[in-house]
Amino acid sequence: MKAWLLKDFGLDNLQMGEVPTPDPKPGELLVKVGAVSLNFRDKAIVDGIYEPHTVPKNLIPVSDAAGTVVAVGAGVTRYKVGDRVNSHLYSRWLEGEPGPHEPDYCFGSPLPGGLAEYMIIHEDSAVRAPDNMSDEEAATLPIAALTAWYSLVDFGPIQPGQTVLVQGTGGVSIFAVQIATALGAKVIATSSSDRNLQTVMSLGAVAGINYRSTPNWEDEVLKLTDGKGVDLLLDVAGGSGINQSVAATKAAGRIAQIGFLTGQTVQLNLMPLIFRQTTIRGIAVAPRSSFDRMNAFLNEQHIRPVIDQVYPFEKAREAYEHLAKGAFGKVVIKIAQ
Repeated sequence: MKAWLLKDFGLDNLQMGEVPTPDPKPGELLVKVGAVSLNFRDKAIVDGIYEPHTVPKNLIPVSDAAGTVVAVGAGVTRYKVGDRVNSHLYSRWLEGEPGPHEPDYCFGSPLPGGLAEYMIIHEDSAVRAPDNMSDEEAATLPIAALTAWYSLVDFGPIQPGQTVLVQGTGGVSIFAVQIATALGAKVIATSSSDRNLQTVMSLGAVAGINYRSTPNWEDEVLKLTDGKGVDLLLDVAGGSGINQSVAATKAAGRIAQIGFLTGQTVQLNLMPLIFRQTTIRGIAVAPRSSFDRMNAFLNEQHIRPVIDQVYPFEKAREAYEHLAKGAFGKVVIKIAQ
């Protein structure tokens, strides 16, 4: 089969090659990949800044895939040939709290990912893709949508009438706007682009703040919430901005720490955190059981993913470059023609 292989760190070392098509072992599905979507994690792996010591040589990257089961191993009962399924990043985290070694079983590193014509997914890990979504749409769900869902529903849990702040207009943030709005929450969004803020507000956000023209954006959040702050804040930026996130969150409020776009280390001011009694929770996607619940919700609410652009399989590098420049919603690579 054709597959993109990471020969070494750096996008120039992501190269198209041919590798044997894998055979499904007992309990496994062979999935013909229809499409994959890119996350910041995928770019960070290629760049060598995401747990580089765990990345195997000639890795097939990209965790988030949707496709069709074309063969099954012995003993498979959850799926049959012809079913459409999603991959699930933490392939052994099925329900409840995560175990200590979940990152050892992630697709797209260290396990082979979906940037290939076929991939292996264990039947216990696979999630049934929504019937009303194309493969391109379904491929956006495993990290971006599920991270937003877990932050809002499992960690929140957000209630109708409460206020949520989402940072930026990438995949997680756009899904968070859509899901939080469907849950009855009021959403405030931040972005460096007034145009993107207008589009986010058309998706349901009640207010937008340009953090470039309003660098002390936390003050604006307090004005918008009558001095209280938001109930839940989804922080995708990381870095020193976490102190602004604490200031923008209500007393005893919650911060879902999702990303590290502006840095993996931070100097945290403890006194505001203590006085405001803020809860900060690291969010690394969710168990498969949450994925199953989310897909049912997306179907019920008729929520469709926002896709910035779809690239053909042969132009995977261009898709990574698009992601690096910034995307509104998701960047997708179509595998199967």
